[in-house]
Amino acid sequence: MEQAPWYTINDIAQLDTPALVIYTDRVKQNIAFLIKAVDKLSRLRPHVKTNKSREACQLMLDAGITKFKCATIAEAEMLAMLGAPDVLLAYQPNEAKMHRLVSLMKTYPETKFSCLVDNSTTANQLSAVAVLADLVVPVYIDLNVGMNRTGVAPGGAVLTLYAELDTLPGVQPVGLHAYDGHLRDPDITVRTAQCDAAFWPVQLLHDTLVSHGFASPVLVVGGSPTFPIHAKRPTVECSPGTFIYWDKGYQSILTEQPFLTAALVVSRVISLPDSTKICLDLGHKSVAAEGELVQRVTFLNAPELKAIGQSEEHLVVEAGEGHAYKVGDILYGLPNHICPTVALYERAYAIENGNVTGEWLTVSRDRMILV
Repeated sequence: MEQAPWYTINDIAQLDTPALVIYTDRVKQNIAFLIKAVDKLSRLRPHVKTNKSREACQLMLDAGITKFKCATIAEAEMLAMLGAPDVLLAYQPNEAKMHRLVSLMKTYPETKFSCLVDNSTTANQLSAVAVLADLVVPVYIDLNVGMNRTGVAPGGAVLTLYAELDTLPGVQPVGLHAYDGHLRDPDITVRTAQCDAAFWPVQLLHDTLVSHGFASPVLVVGGSPTFPIHAKRPTVECSPGTFIYWDKGYQSILTEQPFLTAALVVSRVISLPDSTKICLDLGHKSVAAEGELVQRVTFLNAPELKAIGQSEEHLVVEAGEGHAYKVGDILYGLPNHICPTVALYERAYAIENGNVTGEWLTVSRDRMILV
């Protein structure tokens, strides 16, 4: 008897669609792959923006990971609720977020929180808020190493800002943050050369700060594309995020990495508009609507289908003359970009041994949990 594909859900009739499903055994394997890639656990600081769930983060905590990175106050609070020891808010807070950050620090004193800054104005605002709350906030200077969205270009301005941070009450400079997500060449040799070039001024800044008498700053670097490169540097913390679920986009270009696709969107055929087209219940609200339409989702059990139209609740695909699809057929879709796809769902369904075994609420897709 032929074995069913790994993604097959036995009790699929009970699952309403569109649905986000998480294959927990594959998630655990991805965490194991991550840990195996570094020499010690303390060098891992995975980003939770991909999963946004307690259950996924708990699996990482259970595996011995103690440091995390996040993009929102809600993600930081979700981690603190689980007792995560060390949480970096990898985002420069505005004044409203500063008040929420210090509230988190007071509410969850067992968690060490930190955040990013890249300018003197924000640093002084954070200093004032922290002093008023009788707290000291550890801060990392955000470096622009090529993403060109936030951060300070490595150089003298960073040294000046670091020295200023060191004099401000209520804040404590502890390190440098360098995200190089723009480096994603499919050729690992090319990507390595690009990554090394982007990292060199970061290391130089580190060494210069030490030579000026500062404690050795922590270096938090990279994402999923450059993870295997930074993993070989014994003095940095690595912060990939997508690794936990993986997706079609990274599967296609990061072929040297062993991570497994562990999250799919399940869809049904809901209509047959003409002899060659079928319509699915997988609209903009169900899979990340970025990039070219034909790349947004790949159906593992129907790779020949080509998307030709999408609206809020519908996806129309070309199936060709004489196709055998019928209303009610199940399609297992691999998103091109899983991170924003997860954020479209209030819950995911955990799959183990082909069966739905529970729900993983996407609790930190909300902008606020309690704080």
